[in-house]
Amino acid sequence: MSTAAAKSPGGEEEANPRAEAFLEIIGRVPTGEVEAALSACGIGPTAEVAELVLKSRVCYSRPKSAVRFFRWAAQSVAHTAYAWNLLVDILGRAAMFEPMWDAIRSMNQEGGGGLVSVATFASVFTSYCARGNFKDAATAFEVMGRYGLKPDAVALNSLLSAICRVEGGAQAAQDVFERTKATVPPDADTFAILLEAWEKEGNADRARSAFTEMVVRVGWDAANVPAYDSLLSTLVRAGQLDDALKFLQVMRSKRCFPGIKFFANTMDILFRKGDYANAIAIWNMMVSEAGLVPNFSMYNAMIVLCCNVGSLDYALGMLDGMPLNGVFANAVTYNAILEGFIKHRKAREAESFLKEMSKNEQLPTACNCAAAISLFFKEFNPSAAINVWRCVVEHNITPAEDSARELIAGLLDFGRLTEVKKRAEEMIDMRVELSQSTMENMKRAFAKADRHQSFDHIARRLKRR
Repeated sequence: MSTAAAKSPGGEEEANPRAEAFLEIIGRVPTGEVEAALSACGIGPTAEVAELVLKSRVCYSRPKSAVRFFRWAAQSVAHTAYAWNLLVDILGRAAMFEPMWDAIRSMNQEGGGGLVSVATFASVFTSYCARGNFKDAATAFEVMGRYGLKPDAVALNSLLSAICRVEGGAQAAQDVFERTKATVPPDADTFAILLEAWEKEGNADRARSAFTEMVVRVGWDAANVPAYDSLLSTLVRAGQLDDALKFLQVMRSKRCFPGIKFFANTMDILFRKGDYANAIAIWNMMVSEAGLVPNFSMYNAMIVLCCNVGSLDYALGMLDGMPLNGVFANAVTYNAILEGFIKHRKAREAESFLKEMSKNEQLPTACNCAAAISLFFKEFNPSAAINVWRCVVEHNITPAEDSARELIAGLLDFGRLTEVKKRAEEMIDMRVELSQSTMENMKRAFAKADRHQSFDHIARRLKRR
């Protein structure tokens, strides 16, 4: 931040004029003159203001001036542990490692050892790792004891996290883990960090190995969702879906489950494979056993898959259940189900569902309209086909050419020439293209019924358009 602000009791940001004055000096005055300029400004610091100043962008961009401010403020106030940690972070991010360690030693002496914390070393780990210096980060972990801190699992996890945030850091983190695990007992978070790192790098073998060791060392814990999610997601990403599903069954037997990320990725793969049986099993496990809430994309994919295999009652059940989970269907969802009814020649269900779509203000697609019209004529229900066309006209569903072709063809098959003439003129008004084959079929049907004039009227209107 370029200006300093503090939280008001109501939680709102309030500018702090004193901190802003100090920041103006730090940002403007040459480093060697900062302390003199601060003393000359006639404003004294407070511990809170010092924190505000040190966490600003100005201090991070001018670390040497930040040190000068810190020293100047220390003449009047006792810096908080947070202010000391900010100074360590500023110096570390600027790769000023010797001054950073000087600050840590001063911090240790100043507070009788009580100011230095794991948070201090977390900053050190991050600064070294950001420069790719994993060795010095590990050395910092090893010397924590000199500052009254026990290098325990929490500190180790902080180091591993810092390493793993760097691209390609998984192996370096694993190496640190191997060197320390005999003296620093890892916890579930340790393995979750390693598993997430191997997931990031897509190394299924190393993920398996880390997972196996985790189970041996810390056992099964339903709360360790990130670890389970990472292992399974890594296997899926590596194309080892069958192995992932086997691991999932083992986890399930221990009442442990992965998170929504794995389920979403797996459902996507099963959807693309058309694997309905496994998809249903995974879906039920996710919802009924793991207690997770599917998102909109997952619902849509599952509904499409159900419709593809003809499990339309299940699809309808999912549609009804969506609002209960705060997920609301749209035209894509409704059209997937409508397409399923059409594909599996369930004309009565399709007709009823179209009415529900209309009630819910969801429009059928142009493709579904044409297919529905064709189905209704094949199932001897011309009135339902005409209703679909009315929907096309009323809502200007485009492109309408396929629906027009199917409607004219069906009406001609039923010999309803008066309706043909009415709808053909409607199509001309809508500037819908009537194909040559459609016109020829109309011409033959009108000629056979000795109604040449009706066809000629349509043909003339079409030419004048």
